[in-house]
This record gives sequence, structure tokens and C-alpha cells, in this order.
Amino acid sequence: MTGLAYWLPVVWACILGSAIMIYVILDGFDLGIGILFAVERDRLRRDVMVQTIAPVWDGNETWMVLGGAVLYGVFPGAYATLLPALYLPIVLMLLALIFRGVSFEFRILTRDGGRAALWDIGFMAGSGVAAFCQGCILAGVIQGVTVSDGAFAGGPLDWLTPFSVLCGLSVVCGYTLLGATWLIWRTSGDLEVSVRKLAPALAASLFVAIVAVSFWTPMLHAPYLTRWTAWPNVLYVAPVPVLVVALGALFLLGLRRAHSRTPFLCVLGWFFLCLSGLAITVWPYAVPPTLTLWSVSSPPSSQLFQLVGTAVLLPIILIYSVYSYHVFRGKVTEADVHH
Repeated sequence: MTGLAYWLPVVWACILGSAIMIYVILDGFDLGIGILFAVERDRLRRDVMVQTIAPVWDGNETWMVLGGAVLYGVFPGAYATLLPALYLPIVLMLLALIFRGVSFEFRILTRDGGRAALWDIGFMAGSGVAAFCQGCILAGVIQGVTVSDGAFAGGPLDWLTPFSVLCGLSVVCGYTLLGATWLIWRTSGDLEVSVRKLAPALAASLFVAIVAVSFWTPMLHAPYLTRWTAWPNVLYVAPVPVLVVALGALFLLGLRRAHSRTPFLCVLGWFFLCLSGLAITVWPYAVPPTLTLWSVSSPPSSQLFQLVGTAVLLPIILIYSVYSYHVFRGKVTEADVHH
């Protein structure tokens, strides 16, 4: 296979991977802030936490929509196979995101203490369930889908395994750490001190989770193990664990020296390395361990048509996202909280 028929799916895979990465980065820390409600009980501090994401949080999910559109339009074979296999965690995730969004808005509008507390619980629960489901969905793709004649041939609970539970808990831990480091960057006073104290324990938990998933994943399928252990492949993948350890050391140094941005950037680096490692592992499968990118992609003419539209829309989305974060930059204090 040569020419456009080969390279267009590769380009689209990079676009899809980038959309997933940006979504995880942007929506990860605001889901993490919702999960952190479990350890922060003070109403005013919770309001400050919410205020750090209030101007930008709803735009973060644009990247999830983009990822879904790419999967549907460019890789219809993967869309038609993966969705039936992952209906339950996907539906549960979407319901959790909806409930979380409703709770987010109503907690701001509700002044009654009792009802406001209920919306806080809803915001926290929606954030936690959505994060856990995203980890399960990712694990469901990695561990593979039963396919017969190009269609899903498994059961509705095939995705629910010890590996998917581990990945779900890992994503919850990772998002919580991302939310904590975001608050270190964007808040001050007692709230910043509180999350600084929490961050090392969360980082240690995430590091253990990364190690566990990293050792488990190659054992799922023979091609995965070959990708990480065969020579000379090991030369290309070896930098990933080395950089994970290096970023961990830099993270702890940043906390010790009271840096604001360094811990957040290090956790972003961890997420980037983890997703890059998973991409290296499953390549070139769109539906592991049987369907490749090329076997599930739409015709080259269709891909090219969609690429033109994406080339126009993607810079607009990026510019909007960057501009919105630039406008609402800086530390948020209790004086900035509005009802």
C-alpha cells in the first residue's frame, strides 16, 4: 500500500491522538478539581477551586467531540466495532458528564446550604465516574475487542476486567493529581498549601499505577510484548520510562522549591509519555489485536475532503482555546469568587 491510501490514515491517526491528548490535558484537571471536592470540605475554598475553571471548562470538551467526529468520519470500521463493545462505559461516562455539568451550574446558583451541598456531591461524583469510565474505555481498546467478519462479536461486559479497573483507577488518580497541580499554579493561601501537601502522595500513587499498567500491558498480546522487548525496538521505547522517572524527580524538586508551574507541567509530561507509550504499543491497530488503521478507514477521497475542513477548523479551535486561557490567566483568590 502506497501513496494517499497509506499516509492519510496515518495523518488522521496523529490528529485523533492529538485531540485525545489535548482533551486529557484540558478536561483532566477540571475533572480532577471535582474529585478533589472529596478532601476539601470548606465551601469558600470549593468556590475558589471552581472559579479557576469556570470561564474555560465547557470548551474543554470540544476536543472529545472532535475525537468522536474523526473516529466516525475517518475510521468508520473502528467506530462501528468499538462502540458496541464499549457502549456501557461510554453511556455511563456521558451521563456522568451531563450530571456533572448540571451540578456545576446549579451549585453556583443555589444559595441554600443543604441543596448546595447536594450539588457539590453531584459535581464530585460526576467527575469521579467520568474519569473512571474514561480509563475503562481506554483499557477496553488496549486489551482488545472480539471481532468476527469485521464486526464486534463479544459480550456487553467484555471490557470489564481487572486491567480495565486498574486503568480506571489510574486515570482517577492522574486527573486528581492534575487538578491538584493546577490549583498549585492558579491559587494561593491556605488552599495552595493544602494541595501542595496532598500532591506528593497523589504523585506516588500515580507512579505506582503507571508502573503496574506498563508491566501489564505488554502481557495482553504477543505483538505488544514484541514491540517493547524485541531488538532494536527497545532502543526507541527505552526513553519513555527514563523520562517518566526524570519528570518525577523534577516534580518533587518543583514542590520542594515552591514552584507554581513546574509540578503541573511535569504531570502533563507524565500524561504525554503514558499516552505516547500506549500509542507505540498498539500501533498500527485501530481495533486491537486484529483491525489496522487501513482496514477500518474510509476511502481516501472522503479522508481528503474531511482533512480540508479540519485544516480550517482546527486552527480556529486552537486559537480560541489559547486565547481563553490567556484572558483568564493568573492566580484566583477568594475575592474573585462571584455568585
